[in-house]
Amino acid sequence: MTIETLAAPLAQALAEKGYETLTSVQQAVLAEGVAGRDALVSAQTGSGKTVAFGLAIAPEILNGQDVLLYADKPIALAIAPTRELALQVARELEWLYAGAQAKIATCVGGMDYRTERRALERGAHIVVGTPGRLRDHIERGSLDLSGLRAVVLDEADEMLDLGFAEDLEFILAAAPEDRRTLMFSATVPKEIERLAGEFQKDALRIQAQGEAKQHVDIEYRAFSVAVRDREHAIFNVLRYYDARTAIVFCKTRANVNHLLARMGNRGFQVVALSGELSQQERTHALQALRDGRARVCIATDVAARGIDLPGLELVVHADLPSNPETLLHRSGRTGRAGKKGVSALIVTPADYKKAQRLLHGAKVVAEWGAAPGADEVQAREDQRLLEHPSLTAPIGEEAGIAADLLDRYGAEALAAAFVRLWREGRSAPEVLSTDLPTQPPPAPRDRGEFGPSVWFRLSVGRSGRAEARWLLPKICDAGSIAKDGIGAIRVREDETFVQISEALAPRFGNEIELDKGITMTRLEGEPDFDRPRFERPARPDRAERREKPAYTPKPPRVVEEIEAESARSDHTPRPRAKYDDRPRPTETRPDWKPRREDGPRPERKPHADRAPRPEGDENRPKKPRWTPDQKAAPRSAGYKSHGGSPDKPARAAGYKSHAAEGVATRRRDDGDRPKKPHAPKGEGFRPREDGDRPKKTFAPRGDEARPFLKREGGAKAGGFKSHAAGGKKPFGKAEFDKPAAKDRPAKPKADPRDTSRRFVPPKGAKRS
Repeated sequence: MTIETLAAPLAQALAEKGYETLTSVQQAVLAEGVAGRDALVSAQTGSGKTVAFGLAIAPEILNGQDVLLYADKPIALAIAPTRELALQVARELEWLYAGAQAKIATCVGGMDYRTERRALERGAHIVVGTPGRLRDHIERGSLDLSGLRAVVLDEADEMLDLGFAEDLEFILAAAPEDRRTLMFSATVPKEIERLAGEFQKDALRIQAQGEAKQHVDIEYRAFSVAVRDREHAIFNVLRYYDARTAIVFCKTRANVNHLLARMGNRGFQVVALSGELSQQERTHALQALRDGRARVCIATDVAARGIDLPGLELVVHADLPSNPETLLHRSGRTGRAGKKGVSALIVTPADYKKAQRLLHGAKVVAEWGAAPGADEVQAREDQRLLEHPSLTAPIGEEAGIAADLLDRYGAEALAAAFVRLWREGRSAPEVLSTDLPTQPPPAPRDRGEFGPSVWFRLSVGRSGRAEARWLLPKICDAGSIAKDGIGAIRVREDETFVQISEALAPRFGNEIELDKGITMTRLEGEPDFDRPRFERPARPDRAERREKPAYTPKPPRVVEEIEAESARSDHTPRPRAKYDDRPRPTETRPDWKPRREDGPRPERKPHADRAPRPEGDENRPKKPRWTPDQKAAPRSAGYKSHGGSPDKPARAAGYKSHAAEGVATRRRDDGDRPKKPHAPKGEGFRPREDGDRPKKTFAPRGDEARPFLKREGGAKAGGFKSHAAGGKKPFGKAEFDKPAAKDRPAKPKADPRDTSRRFVPPKGAKRS
């Protein structure tokens, strides 16, 4: 389909924009058989998808009319994942449907809600917004989708990644079921296919021409850099390509802010795009890039999704993307409309394999190499200076002052000034580690180059976990010398040898203690280092080894021999063992005698205190330990275990615990001490009679005490100490003898001018 076959308002708008032919994705959505059907369209980034779905939904919007009338409800709805992309879609649709006088309203987060509501109330043919704000308007009743004929989901895969699946289901559920649904995405993952199956009916899969070969106008470069050169490599890449507009992608907002500060210090004209910025700040940043006031934009994946920057020639991946689709989306910001672009990946050694997987998954081939160094960047800038358009432009009004400058300073001075002015606004290129000359390794030093020396032996080696770096400071401290005075240090298994300069050797003497248990001894001459460290004794030849004797079992002992041995009573010593060749004591010590003579063992003598039991009287009962009289005696006679024996006296009588057989004993016999007589009790008992003892006089109680208390100021009734007024002692007769208050002399009044005994607040203090 050509431009001429389109509706008149659309064809006129495309002609005014300079369109001569339609792109592949635009022709695909306008092909025969697509009109009126749901479609799932995949096309590379920058292929004109916005204009494509604007043309695709034209039959539903125009409905055969060239000029649209007032619409109380929206006819078409376009949903975008980000604010910038939604506003960009709205701008594209405005010029495309300007001839049809279509009214377009935006519902974007971060904008004034009341302004958007008024725009919807005035009537809008097309509504463009983000999922969250659209759902908010639907829930509040300001947006009615009952009249929708077409719905477009732009960058559907990104909306699913951002977690808008629930909002999309809510919005599409509020739209009529007979609507037309179009989904556009650069890639079609499984989530998009599932969503398409739920909200589309008999969707047509459209794959735009050129998707199989992604981004043919983009040059992919992968720069291998060291970790410490990562940021410097980014600066050199921006200086090397010197793009009109460049974008640097980072993973997080923190990385964006850090890189923004570093590049601002080096004189780059840079702005940032991240989720923490307000909508007004994001709009100003994009406008600065479009106006040329800024040349570099640092952004995250979400913030830069779908934005269209004019003249974007360079994309730098400061942080590698998470998947191949994100790599294509990032790189798709450049290389649009047939222009060339560069996508540069900054790859550290740890990310080398990840970068290869990303490139292979995106089906792109990158050129690997080192990042531009300081010399390459400077040479590239000098080449731009020589090719500057000002040098080849014809001379105009500045001819007069140019001649004066040439006469006054000369051509060479003017050329040098031009170079200095060119380099004045640019920072110096960064020097990478690959630019520094590699230092050759030092040649091995011969032992003889150290000079005259003396060897010392240390009493610690590898078995004591000794190392040269551990011993070196101890040796220097012990002799108060520098490490230059120490030569070789040879660590062995159990010892260590150290070479000390001959001039410094006297400081150590013949022997010195370096540490607890570590001594350093001077040697005469040089140790022998050629001998092996571990000497293993030579193993005898196999033929010379002695064979083990054959095993001969010991003959079993006969029962008769065992009985004869047990019947032996003379205790004669046994014969020597077969292998017992040790000499007898009598052979080495002639004066040695056994403890007892050989012969029968003497009989055991009976105990001195008891007579031996006669033979044959084994069944006679033993003599009891205590007699019946001793058992029947009370415990007062003595300890039970002592039985009242005369050699061990008993304790004093009277203890209850010493009573024999549990019989209680008295502490004293009756009559030892007279008992205290008690008063008789019974009828007629009284403690005392009146007059035997004078009664205690108490203070008046009850009504009798009231006049006294009021008149005399006395204490409470009862006379107790705790009841005394003012803590005084209980009053008695002496209290009545005190004079009344009216009879007492008056107390002199204090002089008000005397402040010695009262508190005077300071001047200016407020009374609480």
